[in-house]
Amino acid sequence: MALRQRKVDAAARTRLAEDQQKADRLPELLHEVADAEERLAEAQRADADIEELHSRGVALDTALTEAMRAAYAKERVLIGARGYTDGIYRRKRLATPDVRRATETAERLLTAREYHRLHGIERLPRSPVVA
Repeated sequence: MALRQRKVDAAARTRLAEDQQKADRLPELLHEVADAEERLAEAQRADADIEELHSRGVALDTALTEAMRAAYAKERVLIGARGYTDGIYRRKRLATPDVRRATETAERLLTAREYHRLHGIERLPRSPVVA
């Protein structure tokens, strides 16, 4: 009995190409995260006003979000186009060392983003509503 290789539809190939573009930007985005962290730390050391701390915190959140999305895109690229449509194939590929490392990176970024959202963004005081 000969086994046929499953064909991948055009939509999966398109999604893979989009994810490849996102994944290629991951090193650049990780540098942006490091830069945003440094700018926020500098503002904290300089006792910047709350608006400045808030804006730098939001910038770090944006950088972490984009890097996390790129890391998950890298995971999907490593799984391959067939992983978009075949759940069993995807699960098997998730267990490979390269994909596991990509998943760990993405989850570390997700955890850092969530921690930063809870504790790292200065909240601006509410302005009174004038009626």
